[in-house]
Amino acid sequence: MKELTKAEEEIMQVLWDLESAFVKDIIAQLPEPKPAYNTVSTIVRILDKKGFVGHTAHGQSHRYHPLVSKAEYTKHFMKGFVGKYFRGSFQQMVSFFTKEEDLSLSELEELLVELKSKEAKQ
Repeated sequence: MKELTKAEEEIMQVLWDLESAFVKDIIAQLPEPKPAYNTVSTIVRILDKKGFVGHTAHGQSHRYHPLVSKAEYTKHFMKGFVGKYFRGSFQQMVSFFTKEEDLSLSELEELLVELKSKEAKQ
């Protein structure tokens, strides 16, 4: 799976939220200043070619829908991120964010509970 550009990811975030949409629906969800219709249409077609979205024809327009779930992409992205910046160590990543973001004891406990829960399911 390829990594999304910033613009592609912004479009995918909208499509994940809407589940399916025409280009005009996507534009309506984007922050000001709104990009041009042709810009969004081009990005969506690129995402279609990359296999991130599919479409259904409605006359001369298309309704687009995600083919890759947000969870699927997040998992792929995080593995790459951790590999690139933390030598593949999630422990180093958590340690980094604990120091940088000054996590509270309750936030760390929540992480520990979540990790233990996941470990128990495996």
